[in-house]
Amino acid sequence: MRELNGLSQALQTDRQEATETNALLLAVISNIDLAVFTFDEEDRLRLVNDAGIRLLNRRSKEILGSTASDLGLSECLQGNRSGLLQRSFPGSFGTRWEIRRSAFRQQGRPHQLLVLSDLSQTLREEERRAWQRLIRVLGHELNNSLGPIQSISDSLSMVARRNPPERTKEWESDLIAGLDVIRDRTSALGRFMEAYSQLARLPAPRRQACEIGELVRRAAKLEYRMTIVVEPGFERLVNLDPDQIEQALINLIKNAVDAVTETHGEVHIRWTLDRRNLEIEVLDEGAGLPNTTNLFVPFFTTKPGGSGIGLVLSRQIAEAHEGTLTVENRRNQPGCRALLRIVA
Repeated sequence: MRELNGLSQALQTDRQEATETNALLLAVISNIDLAVFTFDEEDRLRLVNDAGIRLLNRRSKEILGSTASDLGLSECLQGNRSGLLQRSFPGSFGTRWEIRRSAFRQQGRPHQLLVLSDLSQTLREEERRAWQRLIRVLGHELNNSLGPIQSISDSLSMVARRNPPERTKEWESDLIAGLDVIRDRTSALGRFMEAYSQLARLPAPRRQACEIGELVRRAAKLEYRMTIVVEPGFERLVNLDPDQIEQALINLIKNAVDAVTETHGEVHIRWTLDRRNLEIEVLDEGAGLPNTTNLFVPFFTTKPGGSGIGLVLSRQIAEAHEGTLTVENRRNQPGCRALLRIVA
């Protein structure tokens, strides 16, 4: 009896420890930022944590028992057990994900554990820091050269006007014109550097309640080359930085108008609100983009006279609002679609 009681006590202690360990494990899985899913042998979802529910933007009761195909996760259960995935999900702004998958058994039946980790924000933060350092170095070096050049050209221009040398009037006119060109170009370079430095000096957004419809229409009216078609949308207050969002919209609208200059198409802008996610679309009927790889690389531009910072600045504004900016070719017709998504 003593041996039986001792065995019973040991089993009870082991069961209690297992229960507590299981509760701790469930609490950890529920509170981590990684999206965790388990699927059975029929690829049906059997367990999901809070991060996974937020990722799919659906209630747990709606998705439990659904197949991986219905949830848009079938590709995550195929191929290598670890790797990178580039795609978007309804409840997240991330587009680059790390996949980790492993197999286990529960009640003798095979299951798969799927873990998704968002890499987009981390990679973009590192990319932004690298470009900010580059911009500061470029600004410092170029300003050290532009200042003396502009000062000298102004001084020479004044000397030539006051004490013209014993040369022809034509020579004097050419000298003054050339010095004026140098002065103008150095001034232009200074303005460009000021624009580039905006990337490194963008302040944190100052959110306030503003009418989204009024903000979109105001940004559209600032485009003087053509009339922007503003599609009707909901009229309500949203919490954002109106100055920064308006600047981002101005950049997107400008790019769209540039794209339809040759095709003589239209530019449309519309907006929707899904729970707390505000989505603003700028659609153009241009020729589309041959390559989207370098769209968000600072200084890269295919337009004559372009600075190459409009899209980069707009994406930085979106990410400061806990959102994202994507630019892609339209699927059903020529042109591009710029989608600005923010948490409002």
